[in-house]
Amino acid sequence: MSRFVRLGETDRPSVALHVDGAPIQALEGDTLMVALLSAGDRLRQSEFGPEKRAGFCLMGACQDCWVWTESGDRLRACSTLVAPGQRILTSQPEASWPSHV
Repeated sequence: MSRFVRLGETDRPSVALHVDGAPIQALEGDTLMVALLSAGDRLRQSEFGPEKRAGFCLMGACQDCWVWTESGDRLRACSTLVAPGQRILTSQPEASWPSHV
């Protein structure tokens, strides 16, 4: 079940991207946060425990919405627009957190 439900602006062009290896669809002009929360129930897994994170401030100040590209670049999901072919990870590449073992 998704956290966000799109009620308007459904006529924008579709954008295909991958999140954790799975294909998802977003709409042109969506942020990564909107795309991830429209496609699922979380933005990312907390690195400090088993909690699911969904972002907090929605304006790039709180640092709760970090996601990564497959090449390891860190992005703020709340202020980064989707782009065709993006490959996003919701856990930091090559990081091992005790709560995820």
